[in-house]
Amino acid sequence: MKLLVGRSPRTVSELTKLTGVTRTAVTEQLNEMVAAGFIERTVERLPGRGRPRHRYTATQAALVLLFANNQQLVVPAIWKAIDEVGGKRLKQKVLHVVSRIVSEHYLAKITASEPRERIDQFKAILKEEGGLVDLTAKDGVVTITKRTCPFISMFDEQRHVCTIDLEMMTEIAACPVKVIACRHNGDPCCKVEFDTLSVNGSSAKPLAAVR
Repeated sequence: MKLLVGRSPRTVSELTKLTGVTRTAVTEQLNEMVAAGFIERTVERLPGRGRPRHRYTATQAALVLLFANNQQLVVPAIWKAIDEVGGKRLKQKVLHVVSRIVSEHYLAKITASEPRERIDQFKAILKEEGGLVDLTAKDGVVTITKRTCPFISMFDEQRHVCTIDLEMMTEIAACPVKVIACRHNGDPCCKVEFDTLSVNGSSAKPLAAVR
């Protein structure tokens, strides 16, 4: 991946020479990273009747993966700066606006009106984006197990990103949401419960966040 980041697209032959490993090994790794979304494959048509060849380049996701630690440094610094400049009131306003903007990304793809159907659509969108999400339902309570977190690299000790995530899910589901497990508390992953029987529309508020 590092051989592709910030460089023009390369072929399997070029990568084989650079790495010193077999063509088969390079191809296998490229296929895995293409499937994971870290590398993009394009087809290059050659002059004449020659067979087309593939070229590979790193995606934006690869940059995020390689430099995740930098985000963990910068994001907490941003929240600290907001706190110093405007205090708690400004920070709450910023959290609310960020939650709304993130919600809009998903709400544009949500067509259902009932909470259960909205949650199903939300789960499908997360999976399309590469998330690992499980869903169970019983007696009107829907539980989503988020085995992956799209915001993990932006985590800070005050859990501002967790607050944004919770507000965003409440807006999307249009029903109360409660965190029942959190990876930052030592649980294997985060779990949230949606109370689909207590529907308050888009004004629903998160029941509680695990701290």
